[in-house]
Amino acid sequence: MSGYILELQGITKIFPGVKALNNVRFQLKPGEIHALMGENGAGKSTFIKVITGVHKAEEGKIYLEGKEVDFKGPKEAQAAGIAAIYQHVTSYPDLTVTENIFMGHELKKNGILQWKSMNRDARKLLEQLDADFSETDEMGTLSVAQQQMVEIAKALSTNARIIIMDEPTAALTKNESEKLYTITEKLRDEGNSIIFISHRFEDMYRLASKVTVFRDSQYIGSYDVDSITESDLIKAMVGREITELFPKAKLKIGEELLKVKGLTRTGYFKDISFHVRKGEIIGLTGLVGAGRTETVETIFGITKKDSGEIYMEGNKVTIKEPSDAMELGIALLPEDRQKSGLILSWGLGRNVTLPTLGNYVSNGILDEKKERDASKKYLEEVDTKAVSIHDPASSLSGGNQQKVVVAKTLAQDLKVIIMDEPTKGVDVGAKAEIYAIMGQLAEKGFGVVLISSEMPEILGLCDRVYVMCNGRITGEFSAEEVTQERILELSMEKTKSSSTENKKGEVV
Repeated sequence: MSGYILELQGITKIFPGVKALNNVRFQLKPGEIHALMGENGAGKSTFIKVITGVHKAEEGKIYLEGKEVDFKGPKEAQAAGIAAIYQHVTSYPDLTVTENIFMGHELKKNGILQWKSMNRDARKLLEQLDADFSETDEMGTLSVAQQQMVEIAKALSTNARIIIMDEPTAALTKNESEKLYTITEKLRDEGNSIIFISHRFEDMYRLASKVTVFRDSQYIGSYDVDSITESDLIKAMVGREITELFPKAKLKIGEELLKVKGLTRTGYFKDISFHVRKGEIIGLTGLVGAGRTETVETIFGITKKDSGEIYMEGNKVTIKEPSDAMELGIALLPEDRQKSGLILSWGLGRNVTLPTLGNYVSNGILDEKKERDASKKYLEEVDTKAVSIHDPASSLSGGNQQKVVVAKTLAQDLKVIIMDEPTKGVDVGAKAEIYAIMGQLAEKGFGVVLISSEMPEILGLCDRVYVMCNGRITGEFSAEEVTQERILELSMEKTKSSSTENKKGEVV
C-alpha cells in the first residue's frame, strides 16, 4: 500500500433504498493523473464525496500514504491534503479572486484578516498557473475557465497533494481545455496526484496514464490508457458494445421545410443562408463563438434579426418571438438544458406538457389524467429512466434530463427541431440513445438542425454540413464530401486579409 498516495478498498455507501457505491476500490500513485470514467449514475460523484469527507461509507477503508484514515468531514480531508474542483464552480461572484481563494481558511493574525498577505499569496498562485487576470478582480467578471483556475489556486492554497477534477472541461472551449491540460500536467510534474473525472475520451487519452471504470455503482476495472481501445472502454462503461453509435438510416429526403436566406444580426452573424428538408439532419458546426447559437436563437425568435428572410415550407414567415416559431412547427432544444430547457423543481410530466398545456384543458378545467397519460407516453417514447413522472427534473442524470427536453419537443406539433449541443455533458450510453432518437425523428419526416462541437457527431449523423466561422458560413458539404480536415480548415479564423474559397470555389 505504501506505493500509493491514496487507496480505497471495499467502499460501500448506502442511501435510503439505494446502494450508491457497492464494494468499489481505487488506487492513486504519487504524481499520477488517473482518469475515472463511467456513465451518469455510475457512482462517481458519491465516490468523490466519500474521499473528501462529505459522506461516510458504511463499509470499506481509506488509506493515505499507507495509513488508514477516517475523515469526519470535509475540513479533515482538506487538512490531509485532498481538494475537489467540481464541474459547476461554487464561487462568490461579488467577492474578489483573493477572497474566493482563501474562503474558509483566511490568513489571520491576532484575529485580524491579513489582506496584504492573502493578496500576495493569491498573486503568486495565479502566476504559477499563468493566469491572465488579477487577484483583485471580482469572481463574477471571470469566464468559466478562469473561475476553474481560481478553484485550482484555492486547492493549492490549502497545500493539497491530491486534486480531484470533476468534469472540468465540460463547459470549456477547445483552447480553454488545452490550457487546462497544460496546468494539469504542470501540477503533476510538481508532484501532485490528480483524479480526473470526464465523459470525454480526448481528456483521458490526452492526460491520464491510468483509467478506472465504474458501472452501476460497482468497480469494473483499472486499465493502462496506452493499452485500452476506445471500443473496449465503451464496453466497460456501458456493459455492451455500441457497434452502431450513429444509427440513422439512409432515407429519401423530402421537400424543403425551413429555409434561411441572408439572415443578419449586427455584431453576431452576417448573411447566413441554409435550408433543411424532411427526413434530413443538417449540421451547423464550427468553433465555439462562431455564431451558431446566436443564429438559431434569432431563427427561433429569442433575438431579433436586422435583415434576412425565413421561409417555412416555401412561405415567407415572420417570427418575432418563440411562440411564433412554435406555431410554425419549429422547436429549439437549448444548449443549457438546466437553465433554458427545464424547470428543475417541477415533475417530469409537467415539464413535458408545459408548452401544450392548453390541449388538456376543457371548460377551464385541466384534465390531469389526460395530461399524465400524454406525458408518460412521450417520456416512454424516448426511454427516460425515472421512477415516476412526478419526480423532479433535478433528480435525473444529464442524459435523462436531455431526454425530457426531447419528450417536451415531441409533445408539440412540430416539423423542424433545432438541437443545440444535445449531448453536452452526457455519458456515452446516453449519447447513443440521443443519436438513436435523432435518427427516429428523421425517419418520421422531421427536419433536424444539429449544432455540435463534437466532430464524430457531425460526421456520423449529418446528411449535409454547414461550417461557421466569425459569424459567417464558410462552407457547405454533403455527407460524402465532408472530412474533419475540411471542417477544421473552414472553422479557423483566417489571418490573411485575402478572401478564401469554400469547397465550391465560391469566395467567402
